[in-house]
Formats: sequence, structure tokens, C-alpha cells
Amino acid sequence: MCGIGGVLMNHQEGSPDAIVHQVQAMLSAMRHRGPDGQAEYSAENIAMGANRLAIRGVDRVQPPLFVHASGVVVICNGEIDNHRTLRASLAVHGHTIESGSDIAVIAPLYLEKGLSFLEHLDGVFALALWDPRQRRLILARDRTGERHLYYATSTQGLWFASELAALQIAAPADTEVDRQSLAYYLRSGYCPSPRTPFVRRFKVCPGEMIVQERNKTRYMRYWTSPIGRKPTALPSASTFDAVFRNAIVRQTDVDVDYGVLLSGGLDSSLITAVARQVRPAHRLKAYCIRFEESSFDEASGAQTVAGRYDCPLATVTLGAAQVPQMLRHLIRTTGEPLADPAWLPLFLVTERASCDVKMLLAGEGADELFGGYPTYLGALWSSQYGRLPATVRKTIRSLVTALPVSDKKMALSFLLKKFVDGQEHDGLTRHLLWNANLSPDWIRRLGMDHPLDQIDHSELSLLDLVQNHDFGQSLPDALMAKADRGGMCHGVEIRAPFLDRTVIEYASTLPADARIKRLRTKAFLKDYARRYLPAEIIERRKRGLSVPLGPWLRGPLRCWAMDKLSSKALSDAGIQVDAALALMEEHIQRRNDHARGLWNLIVLSEWLEWTAEMRNNTLSTYDLLLQPALLCASSF
Repeated sequence: MCGIGGVLMNHQEGSPDAIVHQVQAMLSAMRHRGPDGQAEYSAENIAMGANRLAIRGVDRVQPPLFVHASGVVVICNGEIDNHRTLRASLAVHGHTIESGSDIAVIAPLYLEKGLSFLEHLDGVFALALWDPRQRRLILARDRTGERHLYYATSTQGLWFASELAALQIAAPADTEVDRQSLAYYLRSGYCPSPRTPFVRRFKVCPGEMIVQERNKTRYMRYWTSPIGRKPTALPSASTFDAVFRNAIVRQTDVDVDYGVLLSGGLDSSLITAVARQVRPAHRLKAYCIRFEESSFDEASGAQTVAGRYDCPLATVTLGAAQVPQMLRHLIRTTGEPLADPAWLPLFLVTERASCDVKMLLAGEGADELFGGYPTYLGALWSSQYGRLPATVRKTIRSLVTALPVSDKKMALSFLLKKFVDGQEHDGLTRHLLWNANLSPDWIRRLGMDHPLDQIDHSELSLLDLVQNHDFGQSLPDALMAKADRGGMCHGVEIRAPFLDRTVIEYASTLPADARIKRLRTKAFLKDYARRYLPAEIIERRKRGLSVPLGPWLRGPLRCWAMDKLSSKALSDAGIQVDAALALMEEHIQRRNDHARGLWNLIVLSEWLEWTAEMRNNTLSTYDLLLQPALLCASSF
């Protein structure tokens, strides 16, 4: 893991030294991502650089920036898990790779395979490759979007960086908010790739390669999700066991201490159990978040698993008083709003883990691949509900609507209300509404147009369709963004064994009834887990990492929330503050549970305040690039 950044100018504007200063400014802003070294490369009108977080080859000082004898330059944020296999196959073709770094295989692979080189890489990565012979710059993101890469373009050139805040430091000064992206954010709490909340700022999509060559740009997908597109096969726990164990072996082939984020739920517990077995000599450490609110506290289940597998367990407790300053820090460090409240406890627990380890294993991806979300039950059962007589459905809606608001985690009343509210819609539209933080009506009341999705009702079944949506959007741009930004603030890499390519390909062969069986989610994975875990862990009700926002917003965070909701920053962005305060009032009066929608607006308010600060700051480094006299007088 690390932070990467670069600049490619279309014309000779400014000196090469000035372009290098831009890259150095971006790396300085991302020093938390890579405290173990820094390197830059420059030639003519291009400069690239990388910070290093040493996970493999810790005895070497070389940051993940490699200049091949051919002139090809590579910088990479991530890990190449199959580097040993690639190294051997490339040697057969005459490529001598002196460095032991896993990243060192990328340039020779490109020289051997051309633009198809990414198809042969297994691992997680965001990379940039410069080929001076073709004057070709390649930007790419791994298949599942575990690593992120932002870029900006103008008539002058192209800028890229691992974090949006760093990109804003170097790219042409621009803090104009994209209202369409804002609509997506208000609904879902994140901006789906390639969108960001700024105009003229973008994210490389998962599985995408962008080729900039002689002032022309090509956007190419080198991988698409296989969910629903592979022939189904009879599930085999023995076959999957070999796949999953090998995935964890590959992902723990590192030279540093590592641990596991342990909640006591199925996914993290299974990773813990398998990791202990495949590397028994490694002293696996476990880390867990706690809350004083009992229905949100995960310590009991985590302690059971940690004790069973002899893992030292460290816990941290998040309280409401920590939230305002923590959110402010996260926004200003990373630069993009993310309305997943679990960002906060993840930030806290990785801070504690950073005292012991540089890498953590986590359970992200299991739900999307194996059918773990309650909304997937809704996707299967909604058609049966729709066939009930209208009078029966009307009675059910009245009963569900009358259920009292609960402050408990994953309250049944909350889930039932979501279910009946979406019944007038079909397919993926209904799934999007179930997962929305704000309803279309509230988004309109707040002064925004509801986002219009390009719904692809393809040949896929509804279950495959909604799983693919979550796998391609909310997983990379919300859950993995949370993992990347929360962990890398403290120089901790978070890895997801369930997102190993072999695991993805196996899960894609599971028939629907191996994912959802009647009212049982993740049926196959739960049956497989019996090899390692007791029934009370396997069948434990799905909880997820949640934060008690509902009661906090009515209690200790009420005044702070009201201040954020009535801020001038929200009003200037076109948000109707009166509607935001009305939403808060409904929540306070317990007429509805609006915690998720309110958190969207609070995070947005904090982010808009940061953008205003950026706007009022001094000249960006891009402005300085065009004014060498000022640049010489500036320090970075």
C-alpha cells in the first residue's frame, strides 16, 4: 500500500522542476499512506511519485516506483499476489527481474503482453504506467475497486492521485460541486465511479484501464463481474475450502505483522479460523470496536472467536463525543464525503491496530458474493408479496407503518418499513430504494432532483442483478472506500480475502438456492463454515458494523447536528436548510428513523465547509506551475 500521484502536461507549460513540485505536494498530503519512503520520477512534461507503506520486502528501501531498462515507469498502490508465478513465467521469456518487490513484475509483464497485461495481475492495485516510447500513460484500478485512483483533466494535461484531497492540491483550482453527483450522494451516501462530488474530477472505475496516448484518451474495461454470467455448478465445500485457504495464504504472504478485524460475525470469524490454520506459526491479533449501547456492541461474539482460536483481542470504544472532531479530520485528510457511519469506528480501531500491525484482514465482499444482505431476501420474496390481494397488502402496510421507531441495531421495524415502501417499484429500482439513505420525496424537498439510473434489466435474474449492482458500486465506492480511507489514515492496509479472484469466480458458480434458501441468507457459506465455527456464530443474526446514530442525534449530538444542518455551506450548495431541519425534527419526535439521511447531510455539510476553506486558500500548485517566480518563492 502507498499513495501515488502524477502529472502529464500536454504542452511545455512551466518547468520540469515545477511539475515535480506538484507531485511532491500531492505526496506530502498523502504521507499518512506511506511513511516508509518516497520517490519521484520526471522526464520532459511528466512527473510521477509514490509514498511507500512497506508490506513486502521491508528490508528494501525502494518505494513502489520502478524504472525499467526499456524506459517504462510504473508506480503502484497495492499488492500483486501472484508475483512469484509471474516472475517465473517472465524469466522463461527472457525477462530478468533483479528486484524482489512484487511490483517489479508489472513493467516486464506490460512489455510481454501489451495492453492485456492487467488481465494477468492478481491482487489489489491502483497503478500508473508511463511508456515513453509510445508517449502512453495508463491508469488502472483493480477488478473489485479495493484501491482508488482519482484524476482530473483539462486542456493543459492530466493529474492523478490516490486521494481526492491530494488531487485538489495539484490540479487546476476547481471547487465547483457537481449537482448530479450530489443527488447520487444524497440517496446512497457515496458517489459511484466514475463520479466524484466535484466537476472535472473523476474516479477510475473498478476493472478499468484508461489509456492517454498522444492527446487521445481511451476508456477500456479489462474485467467485468462474472456473477450470473458463469454456468452454475453443484456446490462443494471441499472444493471451496481449497480455494479459500489458498486465497488467505496468498494474501498473508507478507513480511510484516498482520491481524484481523473481528466482529464475531460469520465472515470475520471464518477468516480468523482459516488464517490461524493456514499459518499456525503466526500470532494472529484481533481488533474489535465496542459501543456502550448493548445492541451495537460486538465484543461478546468477538471474544468467543478470539478465545477459540487463541488470538489476542484488543478493543476500542467509540463514544458520541469523539464524532465531530473525527469526522472533520477524515474529511480534510481524504477529501471526499462518505456517509457510512462505520467509517468512524473503523478509523478508531485501525488507529489502535497501527500500534501492532501494518495489515488487517477483513470480511468485505462476502455478502455481495454469497447473498448475505436482507435486501436479497426481499428481491426473492417481493414477487410473492405482490401477488397478495390488494386489501391484504394495504392492511400489512398499515400495521408496519404503525410500528414504533426503534434505536436498536438492525431493527426489524426498520427493515419491514423499507420492504413495504418499495413494493410499488420493480426489480433493481426497488433494491435501490430499499438501500437509500433518503427517499425520492425527501431528496426533492431538499432541493435536488432524484438521480436517474440507467437500469439494465438484462438477461440476469433479479438476484444476480442486485448482487452485481452492489458488487460493482456500493462495495468498491462505499465499503472499500471506507476501508481504504479509514485504515490508511494510520498507515494500515486492509485486505479482503473474499475478494480474491479465485473466490469471486467460485462464488459466481453458485446457484440461487445456494445463496438464498427460503429465509436463510448465505446458505452455502454457512454450511461450509461448519468446518471451522460453532453453530451459534454461524447462525448469529447479521449485524454489520453499525453506529448508534439514531439515539446520538436525539441526544449528545443533537446541537452539533442542528448546527451542521443549518450551515451556510449547505444553503450555498442549493440544499433547502428548512427541509433538513424538518427531517431532524421528525427524527427527534420519533415519527421516523432518519438517522442515515441526517448523517448524509451532516457529512455533506462538513465536506462543503472544507471545500470553502480550499477555495479561500492561497494559489494551488497548478497556479504556481504557471507562475515560476511565485513557485520559486514557495515551499512545499
